[in-house]
Amino acid sequence: MDGDGSIQVNHWRKRNLQYRLVIKLSNLPSNVRMLNQIRAVIGGRVVIGETVKCNPQRNFVLWVMDNKNQIQSTVQLFEKYPPLTTRLTCCLKFLKKCLIDNDVNLYLQTRNDKYIERKQFYSITNPFSKPDYFNSWVSGFIEAEGCFSIRANGSHSFSIAQKDDYYLLVAIQQHFGILNLIRPRLGPPYKNKALYSLEVYRKAVLQSIIDHCETYPLMGAKYDQLRLVKPILFNSNLS
Repeated sequence: MDGDGSIQVNHWRKRNLQYRLVIKLSNLPSNVRMLNQIRAVIGGRVVIGETVKCNPQRNFVLWVMDNKNQIQSTVQLFEKYPPLTTRLTCCLKFLKKCLIDNDVNLYLQTRNDKYIERKQFYSITNPFSKPDYFNSWVSGFIEAEGCFSIRANGSHSFSIAQKDDYYLLVAIQQHFGILNLIRPRLGPPYKNKALYSLEVYRKAVLQSIIDHCETYPLMGAKYDQLRLVKPILFNSNLS
């Protein structure tokens, strides 16, 4: 959810509020399998190519939850395991407020302000602290935002990127003992966006990341990616 998920609150003809949780992924068998595992545990449904008007080629698979009772149960799950991105934290807070008030007029008045507190969450005086579920969360975040790269010149790597929330990449950097710098991505298409990237090449760190992903398993397309690249990574002369 922190990587590829969204929490949506909309209105129907300004008469009542509608709620929806969505995870949107590439339509690959491993992603379909993963989303069906999520569906089996917390509900919702898995649909192929539901992007309303813009997906005739069915390139995406979505997990969708729009049953209000199921959403309220999932909110309780978020209470136990809160999201770590400011984006989803703000969206969750807005969803909870709308579920309590259930007021279309109040929703219309406040929907543009749901991110207003985003930059206040973490600061020098209020630093980010890793929760006890951080290991599992990191695997989920790698599934959404991580990438293992194999190059012909042998310069293989792992990279992960995040928009706005620099502190999360710092936490991941420290978690794996990565010495590489976190770098901003500049120029098109990132102009005017705070997008940060962390890339690592050292074999020892790559091994640590892979060990982590085997202890706290990846479940979708990144699982398949890791299975393919692992033999190449460690049969090379990477140093």
